[in-house]
Amino acid sequence: MSGARILVVDDEDSARVGLQRLLRQAGYTADAAPSAAAALAFAAEHPPEVVVTDLVMPEMDGMALCAKLHELDPELPVIVATGVGDVSSAVAAMRAGAADYLIKPVEFDALVIAIERARERRALRVETENLRRQLREHASEGLQGLIGASPPMQKIYRVARQVAASRATVLITGESGTGKGELARAIHALSPRAAAPFIALHCAAVPETLLESEMFGHEKGSFTGADKRRVGRFEQAHGGTLFLDEIGEISPLVQTRLLRVLQERAFERVGGNETIAVDVRVIAATNRDLAGAVDAGHFRADLYYRLNVVHMEMPPLRTRGGDILVLANAFLRRFAADNLKPVEAFDQDARTKLLASRWPGNVRELENAIERAVVLCEGTKIEADDLPTDERSTASNQVMVPGATLAEIERWAILATLEATNGSTAKAAEMLDVSVRTIQYRLHEYAKPVS
Repeated sequence: MSGARILVVDDEDSARVGLQRLLRQAGYTADAAPSAAAALAFAAEHPPEVVVTDLVMPEMDGMALCAKLHELDPELPVIVATGVGDVSSAVAAMRAGAADYLIKPVEFDALVIAIERARERRALRVETENLRRQLREHASEGLQGLIGASPPMQKIYRVARQVAASRATVLITGESGTGKGELARAIHALSPRAAAPFIALHCAAVPETLLESEMFGHEKGSFTGADKRRVGRFEQAHGGTLFLDEIGEISPLVQTRLLRVLQERAFERVGGNETIAVDVRVIAATNRDLAGAVDAGHFRADLYYRLNVVHMEMPPLRTRGGDILVLANAFLRRFAADNLKPVEAFDQDARTKLLASRWPGNVRELENAIERAVVLCEGTKIEADDLPTDERSTASNQVMVPGATLAEIERWAILATLEATNGSTAKAAEMLDVSVRTIQYRLHEYAKPVS
């Protein structure tokens, strides 16, 4: 029994108090309510594992109470107690969702059996749902290390599979931290070049004066400090893929040389005369508006069109719905193993906080947040306080009106209200003037991966 919380609901004082006393003597944590309304208020703040209720009560009967309780928790077992003449009503209550019914006067041994049977059924349903969730999460591993099954990511996977077999250049755009580099690696891994090198160059991380040499290599003595020949990234990637990250940061000179390589598949090292032919598939990425840079005269139009043969836009994390929790769970497993911590899951408040954030830093920010939470967590579950509160994220959590869809506005309203009520679905439903079931349904939709 392990102190399971049971809520007894009966308008008759002697029956209610007597049953509460017997349940406590049997090792349960037993609470009592004199009416259906009192039971609903109590259950909203102190969720029971099982409810035992009289069927016939003034104002709201046991059948109506069962329906209201299931708005708070669709899986909550409710056992109704009824007189002999009300058996048909008890059967109707079971059809409406009650777990069992007992005839008054209630035999205590029969009640204990009914309670334990209801708890076992609920535990089995929870275990089954956990297995289904794990299967969904496993199925949401995505593509070649990319994680998530939301519609925006499914579109990314489809295009990646289609473009992988070709040698066409790909331009990947998207906000910082969305996983553009991971997508480039996935395309390479799916391509006929998978066994050849994948070479990455972060253009913004290399000084402008050295970027040309970094890309194309140089000959000995070509400039001060060039004490030997150096092979550049294009030669290193021969037969494979070269990923040029932050392509929008390259200088006009490098833009010109890069355009020639894409057109002729040949180049000379800095300070050299030998023409070197290469077979390289180029994938470029940027978080800048390259089309705008072309219009402003900062980026060559002909190079832009050469790079933009296939355009892929990585979606920001805030548009990926349940992928947030799928990613968070994947990061949790990794960092728990890395840090030898027995952290297994997120509690409900932490899950709500994860979903409520707009994650302006996208997947990279989420990854850092989960690593911090695992390190700080003192138990087996990450709590909301273990997760960082980013002022940028909080500020950006305000939806833009006009500019946001109705679905985005609704999602923001629900999650912001839940955060203000410390996760109480009952209080949030009251404030938003909707049913608790609506809140729970929406949270289910936000949390689940979409296949």
